[in-house]
Amino acid sequence: MKTNPDLIFLSLIFLFYFLPAGTPDLAADRSAILAIRSAVGGRSILWNISQPSTPCTWPGVVCDNTTNRVVELHFPGMGLSGQLPANTLGNLTQLTTLSLRFNALSGPLPVDIFNLVNLRNLYLQNNLFSGQIPDLFAPLTNLVRISFANNNFSGAIPNSVTNLTRLATLYLENNALTGSIPDLTRTNIALFNVSNNRLTGEIPSRFSGFPDSAFAGNSLCGKPLDSCAGSGSGSKSSDGLSGGAIAGIVIGSVLGVLLILLLLFFCCCKKRNQKDETASKDLGGNNKQVEIEIAENPNPNPKLKPGENADGHTPLSSAVVGAKGKSSEVVKKLIFFNKNKELGKFDLEDLLRASAEVLGKGTFGTAYKAVLEMGFAVAVKRLKDVTMPDKEFREKIEGVGAMDHENLIPLSAYYCNGEEKLLVYDYMPMGSLSALLHGNRGAGRTPLNWETRSAIALGAARGITYLHAKGPAVSHGNIKSSNILLTASYESRVSDFGLAQLVGPNATPTRVDGYRAPEVTDIRKVSQKADVYSFGVLLLELLTGKAPTHALLNDEGVDLPRWVQSVVREEWTSEVFDLELLRYQNVEDDMVQLLQLAIDCCAQYPDKRPSMVDVANQIEELCGGSSGLHQHDPNVINDIVSDS
Repeated sequence: MKTNPDLIFLSLIFLFYFLPAGTPDLAADRSAILAIRSAVGGRSILWNISQPSTPCTWPGVVCDNTTNRVVELHFPGMGLSGQLPANTLGNLTQLTTLSLRFNALSGPLPVDIFNLVNLRNLYLQNNLFSGQIPDLFAPLTNLVRISFANNNFSGAIPNSVTNLTRLATLYLENNALTGSIPDLTRTNIALFNVSNNRLTGEIPSRFSGFPDSAFAGNSLCGKPLDSCAGSGSGSKSSDGLSGGAIAGIVIGSVLGVLLILLLLFFCCCKKRNQKDETASKDLGGNNKQVEIEIAENPNPNPKLKPGENADGHTPLSSAVVGAKGKSSEVVKKLIFFNKNKELGKFDLEDLLRASAEVLGKGTFGTAYKAVLEMGFAVAVKRLKDVTMPDKEFREKIEGVGAMDHENLIPLSAYYCNGEEKLLVYDYMPMGSLSALLHGNRGAGRTPLNWETRSAIALGAARGITYLHAKGPAVSHGNIKSSNILLTASYESRVSDFGLAQLVGPNATPTRVDGYRAPEVTDIRKVSQKADVYSFGVLLLELLTGKAPTHALLNDEGVDLPRWVQSVVREEWTSEVFDLELLRYQNVEDDMVQLLQLAIDCCAQYPDKRPSMVDVANQIEELCGGSSGLHQHDPNVINDIVSDS
């Protein structure tokens, strides 16, 4: 029988176009994913691989229903370790998103990643990758987001990145990259960070509008940093100076500086003698107090200067203008509360002589550590923007001093005279929760474990619940991590309560926006439900390790609650947790439950948020029995309410 060539050709066309072609490709995707999973260590993933099955049903794997191919891999925070195998990722030819962030993957980047021409999002931050970043980005024209931050990459920033015209995000901070920053004028770059590397040279003009923090920790110059020395037409001539000329310039400059310093020294000595004579006359004749201007930043010097104590620190009086009464007589009286009568061994004069150290500036004033001559330290807050009469202030501050709970910083004493108003508290040597979470993220940091964070959350919840139990109109008004102070055993103490009602209408909030509930427009009028919102943000901060005032929590720059909700909705819940918490696998369920409670607290509408007593009870049930926590009576929250 004669064969018809046209019929054979049409049959081949039919087979090529109409028979299923997805199965072999999906099988290749499946093999590649399994090869990656078997090559790296980490927590087990519940995949059904005992029998042939589509990888599209596996957690972390996303497929396109049209092409029947794997298009996204999301394995964030899975504790994966070791090196990615070569010639595996490149087989996932339809991949658009690769998220391996917050793991412990190491070694160089497999070069076959750069064969993924459809890749749009590449998230490899917070791993241990090392070596040079291959200069092979040219084929990846669809890339929009690259994050290689917090790894050990070295070498130059690949020049091929300049050809990625769709690139909007490039995060390379906290590596060991060298060389200069390439000119990315062809890109669509909007988010950029190369801080804490070893980069040198001038910052391209393309980045002049970016914040300083994007370039800190390098040897870079040019906007937005300082101008480059020797730039312009004179640079060549300076390069041509001989060694002798340069030495002459240096020696002349040094001699000139020494001469100026010598003249300043003689002028200061003469002026000092004149002031001493004037002061001695005033003190001897009229018994007037010499008022010292505010010095917010004491600068200890081993050589004593006028106004310094024996230990070289500036006394508190240098930061506090001596207030006078109407009769021009100096009022030197601290008012102590009954519960703190044992501290009544010092007076205002002792306090003003104490060595002062600035602890921080907050919404309601500046806080100082004051070390008294008798050997112990107290914390002193100098209030600002308090415009109410002294009588009204005393009435309100007496109510604050009456607050007495183990999870509150007790107000020991106060001073009130005209514009000068001081509050004296117990000094907490461990500092604030904010400093503990964000102060040192380097190699010498001691990880903050789950038990400690749980105990801090529980103690803070109890303190705020006590305040709310005093009445429906009583709220804290300024809940944030810098106002949660810690004892030597990491027990939390809530500070700054009751101060929102003291400030005037022109008070300017400081670092409070990240915690502020959407409905709050006046920091003097914060409801209990708004307190719950702020506490929810505080819980998210404890769980994620991220400060709510972080400039950019993700590519859209949203606030912490919305960022957490978006990650939980679009990726795995474990993505949001602080990397330090991921090592505690036996408490994952507790962490997820506390996360859900925090999200409930941050509900957009106040009536959707739980009460503070419910929040404290849930944390008690969730964490009260955990090892390492301080054990309490199960009815402690109800006791707080009934006692109030």
